[in-house]
Amino acid sequence: MEDGLNLRSRQILEAIIEDYISTAEPIGSSAIRSRHGLSLSPATIRNVMADLEELGFLSSPHTSAGRVPTEKAYRFYVDSLLAVGGVDRGEREEIRRRCTMAGKDVEGVFRGVSQMLSSVSHYMGIVAAPSFNSNVFRQIEFIPLGGRRILAILVSQSGSVQNRIVELERDISADDLQKMTNYLNEMLHGLTISQVKGKIVREMEGERARYDEMLANALRLSQQALDDVGEEIFIEGQANILDLPEFADVQKMKDIFRAMEQKSQLLTVLDSCLKAPGVNIFIGSESHLNSMSGLSMITSTYVSGKNTLGVLGVIGPTRMGYGKVIPIVDYTARMLTRMLHVD
Repeated sequence: MEDGLNLRSRQILEAIIEDYISTAEPIGSSAIRSRHGLSLSPATIRNVMADLEELGFLSSPHTSAGRVPTEKAYRFYVDSLLAVGGVDRGEREEIRRRCTMAGKDVEGVFRGVSQMLSSVSHYMGIVAAPSFNSNVFRQIEFIPLGGRRILAILVSQSGSVQNRIVELERDISADDLQKMTNYLNEMLHGLTISQVKGKIVREMEGERARYDEMLANALRLSQQALDDVGEEIFIEGQANILDLPEFADVQKMKDIFRAMEQKSQLLTVLDSCLKAPGVNIFIGSESHLNSMSGLSMITSTYVSGKNTLGVLGVIGPTRMGYGKVIPIVDYTARMLTRMLHVD
């Protein structure tokens, strides 16, 4: 076979992976023979395990005679051995119920879906909201906060809201703020946020802005309000991995939690999923994030017609139950698509 594994090697590798997923304990030859009813001697099984280790599919912990799967083994398992089923009826009902309870505002929906993914999978649930830059601009509002500080509220057609506190160079009356709001809302209506940014730059460079003080101030304010508008990630269930034996090391847990809080590197991985619609599976170092060592991430995109809106998924240990989690993530992505009325 192209992968260098005959049927016997595949059977033993699959048995080791599935046992390790269940137990998190190194697997020995006797355990494989007794649990899976293989008509092979322990010596034969040990020889096959040695061959699998030499090929990079297994490793030997120093404190045990058993073997544990490597990232290469999990990738082979997912690509060649795993039979992915569907979501059972109880889980489908749970997903629908939890999504329905999520709330009507967009943020509430995303937060509720991430909580549901965590609850059903028993790992971490994650939802990346649609990029605000790709949304269509609805309106901007400026609210005085006192002194020379104002709150700029950006609202998209999809209902997403971004807030920014902007420092004024000089005092501006509430009446002038309202005039500036009205002007910007009329000028920018119907553009995407990315197009809005481009138009503001062009208007600032134009002759009119040099001679119209109110317009110049309005453009400067809106540019500050739109500066560094980013994507939002909703992560729930970090505590679910605290009890897993592979994360007993305190420093490792700190690194994982720090990565989840910073989110910027995670966004890079999730953004790459937007270019590959459907289910994506990152096993350990495949995400190219040091903080994801020992973790796998299963994601799926949710869509609007032919346009991909965002990504959701589950983060768990590399020994996660892929056969269970993959259909849950896929089903939830389709459910979120329907919830957002974007079929």
